[in-house]
Parts: sequence; C-alpha cells; structure tokens
Amino acid sequence: MKNIIISSSNKHKISEIVTTIKPLFDKIYSLSDFPDIGDIKEDGTSIVENSFIKSRVAFNHTKLPSMADDTVLEVDHLMGDPGIYTARYAGENATYEENMDKLLKNLKGVPWKERRARFKTVVTYVDGENDFFVEGCLEGKILESKQGKLGFGYDPIFYASAQSMSLGDMGLEQKNQISHRAIAIQKFADKIKRLMYA
Repeated sequence: MKNIIISSSNKHKISEIVTTIKPLFDKIYSLSDFPDIGDIKEDGTSIVENSFIKSRVAFNHTKLPSMADDTVLEVDHLMGDPGIYTARYAGENATYEENMDKLLKNLKGVPWKERRARFKTVVTYVDGENDFFVEGCLEGKILESKQGKLGFGYDPIFYASAQSMSLGDMGLEQKNQISHRAIAIQKFADKIKRLMYA
C-alpha cells in the first residue's frame, strides 16, 4: 500500500501534481485531509528550504511519505525578485492580481529584451529514509500587460519563450508538458519509480 501526502491545500497545484503521480500511488492525500496541521510557516531563506519545511511538517505529523513543492519567479532586471516572496510579493495575503500589478508596475518602461525571467519549482520528498529534491525551470519574459485568462498566479504576464505565448493563453494539457512544475514533478515521478523498484 503506497500512500503519499502532498503538503499543500492549493487546488491548482494539487491537480497539476496528481495528473502525473496518480499511477504511482494507491492513495494521495493533501493538507485538506489533515486540517489539524494548520498553516505551515515558510521561513526558510531559499526555495529548497521552504519546500522541505512543508514536506517535513506533513511527514512528522502524519508519518506518511510526504512531498511538497515551492515555486519562485525570478526577474533578472529586479535582481532575482520576487524570488522567495513570489506568493506574497504585494503583501502577506496578496491576491494573484495584486502580485501581478506590483510586478508590472516595477517593470514599467523596461524594454522587452531586459524583461527576462524564469519560473523555478523545487519538489521535495520526505519519508525518513530517502529524502531528496528535484528542480524544474521555465525560461521566459514578463509581458507588459496581462494576456489570457488561463492558469493561475503570474501566468497571464509570463511569456514562455520556447512556446512564444503567454502561460495565460496556454491550455492545461500543454502547460502540463512544459511548465517548471511539470518538469520538476516528472523528475520526481522518475526518481520515485527508481526508489520503488530499487
């Protein structure tokens, strides 16, 4: 019986993760199945630390193998910001819209060739024996205005360079093949398979 808990209550993230890992596990839980875990304070100084904080809290509480992901958006012109503050760029309880608006404002007047950015996702896994992390990256640029209504987070202002389109215009099926999270989750699934059959 192979179970896992995804240390997240973000429905968008969970559905993206479950799409890839479903065949590998009998039962997949999330934080919404364990409300007594409460809010997990992410006070690490890096994306890897913050992801491990989430997976370790879930594992310590449930004793189930646990995975978590953490994603940052790095904008070269802003010296890597918003970075670890990606989810709360415009404040502690900022909405996706508020975060996007702040980023667009901070890049106002910056020419296209200087708007380079990338999404990075780290997926961590903790089971007390085989703790590890993997990383996925998607290169692109920050658009000057929102394009498309699909996705979540910063998707409508992120232009995926290789695909020549905004993530806000990209369907879930295509996004699940090329996104930073998709790459990291696929690496995670490959590593889990190797551990299972080692």
